Amino acid sequence: MAYDLKKESDVKEYVDKLGVEYRFGCYSEKKPEACHLLGDYLEGIKKDFEKASKVYKSTCDDYGYAKSCYKYGNYSFLGKGKSGSKGDPRVAYEYYEKGCNLNDSDACLHSGLLLVSRSMPKEIDRNVPKGLEFLTKSCDMNNATACFYLSGMHISGVQKKPDQSAVAASAGSGPTAPPAGKTPLKDSDYIVLKDMKKAFQFAHKACELRNMYACANLSQMYARGDGIEKNEKEAEKYKKLALEMQDEVKKQQETLGFQQGVGMPN
Repeated sequence: MAYDLKKESDVKEYVDKLGVEYRFGCYSEKKPEACHLLGDYLEGIKKDFEKASKVYKSTCDDYGYAKSCYKYGNYSFLGKGKSGSKGDPRVAYEYYEKGCNLNDSDACLHSGLLLVSRSMPKEIDRNVPKGLEFLTKSCDMNNATACFYLSGMHISGVQKKPDQSAVAASAGSGPTAPPAGKTPLKDSDYIVLKDMKKAFQFAHKACELRNMYACANLSQMYARGDGIEKNEKEAEKYKKLALEMQDEVKKQQETLGFQQGVGMPN
């Protein structure tokens, strides 16, 4: 049957039929892809986050479907689909890690970020080396955001303990000189060493994967000769590319805002 998607009645019938097809594919044919699509349907069309959460969880647990593990990780972290819940970072990490082991790049990204960040919930034990492995795996699977974060980690290095002079400087109104007689940091004070060549490599890959922040950093690296030979032509090239991406994002946001304003029939 052909549907006229300009007619509200046809759109409603089409959407309802999708739900029936996904339920049949999931519950009768036991297809994990159909189960995941059912979760997306419940989330995006029906706005029934409680049911969507249950579908994502069971699809991950019963079928080992990586994308569902990632989605349930998101729900667990935010407390989505459970009224009054503030979220459970430990459960979120468990499902992100499971999704990563099943080769979902977004799950690897999120499990890595939970382990490397100092600002994540106290329920998560910080483990930078393991987090670095997850982020590297994600980047190897062409996740632009993971490559961008890896670049940043190698630009500044990751210390075992926070640099207290840097903390003091960020808290004040201007630059703060390091305390007199402060011992310079040694390589052994770092979990991840500063390495501008690696930072450049990760930034270059992230930019090629269309991460505009990485392209902006790449432009600066070429301009300063950080991790790569100074090249003003390349610096201008990547600056232009970053600005073009920025314009694309603005247009997408404007289009999305228009579509949300139009709405979906009930």
